Amino acid sequence: MNGLTRVERYLDRIANRLLEGRSDRGFRAGLIEFLVFGLKQAWACLFGALMLVAIVAARLWWPDDAALARNDMLVIVAVGIQVLMLVTRLETGRELWVIVLFHITGTIMELFKTDVGSWLYDPDGVLRIGGVPLFTGFMYAAVGSYMLRVYRLMDLRFDRYPRLWLTAVLALLAYANFFTHHYVWDARWVILAAVIVVYFRTWMHFRVYRRTFKMPILVAFGLVAMFIWFAENIATWAGAWAYPDQVDGWEPVSWMKLVSWFLLMLISVVLVTFVYRPRAVDE
Repeated sequence: MNGLTRVERYLDRIANRLLEGRSDRGFRAGLIEFLVFGLKQAWACLFGALMLVAIVAARLWWPDDAALARNDMLVIVAVGIQVLMLVTRLETGRELWVIVLFHITGTIMELFKTDVGSWLYDPDGVLRIGGVPLFTGFMYAAVGSYMLRVYRLMDLRFDRYPRLWLTAVLALLAYANFFTHHYVWDARWVILAAVIVVYFRTWMHFRVYRRTFKMPILVAFGLVAMFIWFAENIATWAGAWAYPDQVDGWEPVSWMKLVSWFLLMLISVVLVTFVYRPRAVDE
């Protein structure tokens, strides 16, 4: 499989040896494909999963009166995870600069959104910019890490992928609307409709083990947005941040946030194309 890091090639060889000779037909073959798919997705989510574990652990076991503030501890843990990903070659230097772009775009949004009161963080700690703890940029980076790694692990190919300049324009409009809707008309539904029109004919092909599957890319956007929404519910329960309706007590994040995460998927995919140009099925 092209594009795998050295560690991933090593793990791929071990997996192939373990599965060598297994049936390629019937229920067992389908079960193997399902399990390998789950393992690859879990491996791609490693950065985000470790961040979520750290956030929950901080909620459960980090003392409120500790000398090191909880938010500062999360910053240190996040930096450690990122360094570990690079040192162990789980992410490449080529991918790092795109992850940095996720940091920058995410932190700019965080600074604005906390200023207008869309959500808020505990005021403790010194590793912060304004009201935004520095670990927040790593949460956006975790999304970028997943997108980059799943592209490699699943050997993604596409049918009828839209023109890159058009997707970039849509991503820019979606990102701008996160800011402008506080002052002028909220265009999210128009942008969402435009995304559906532009990507409607696009199919994503992904290789699991022996078989290659396909699905509409819009379905993939929706599934990842759903998983991010679930993770956001866990993180807000753990007190990483809070929306205004959660200040007096936790409650599930609004389903409307799924639209925001769907549009974030568009932005994420466009950023990833800076490193991995979408490949056609026959390439």
